[in-house]
Parts: sequence; C-alpha cells; structure tokens
Amino acid sequence: MASANVVQFTDANFEAEVLSSPVPVLVDFWAEWCGPCRMLSPTIDQLAEELKGQVKVGKMNTDENREVPVKFNINAIPTVLLFKGGQLAHRFVGLQPKANFINAINAAK
Repeated sequence: MASANVVQFTDANFEAEVLSSPVPVLVDFWAEWCGPCRMLSPTIDQLAEELKGQVKVGKMNTDENREVPVKFNINAIPTVLLFKGGQLAHRFVGLQPKANFINAINAAK
C-alpha cells in the first residue's frame, strides 16, 4: 500500500503536478508486473514520508499512462526522474539505494 504522501501522477495531471510544481518532484515510473518496481516501492514511500513538504514524491503507472513516459524516453522501469522548476534534474534507472535519491534531491534544492 502506497503512503498517503505519494501522489498518483497521470498523463492528465503531469503538467500541473510536476512541471508547474514550486518544489522539486520525484517521479517513479513503474508497472504492476515489474518486480524491481515493487522492490523500490518502500523506498519511494519512505522518501515521501521523510521529505513531506520539501519534495513532492509520486508514481506514474506506465501501463495506464503512455504519453509522459514516451516524452521522457522511459525505456526501462523502474526509472525515477527528479524535476526542479519544471526541468529534468536527474534520471535514475533501475533499483537505487535511498541515499542516491536523497543526494540528488539535496543537490536540487
């Protein structure tokens, strides 16, 4: 079960929730059938809890949303993108330790 602080991003809300966000945004591109995605999920939930108010953390299901993943060349999942000021600041592909996300977020603040 995802944390209450994890936002569900869609093709329809991506512009408003991510690109227009006043705070950095971490977007986890995932799919239900993806084992490594499920393994990364607790880390995403922890980041959402720990960084509440500083960074927006959310997920985008690539099976249900096709436009945004194509636009940002999501060729493998899990892929996590960090946006700051509507611009892509960092790209993570595959499973990553929480510290990698924290370091990139701190650099983007």
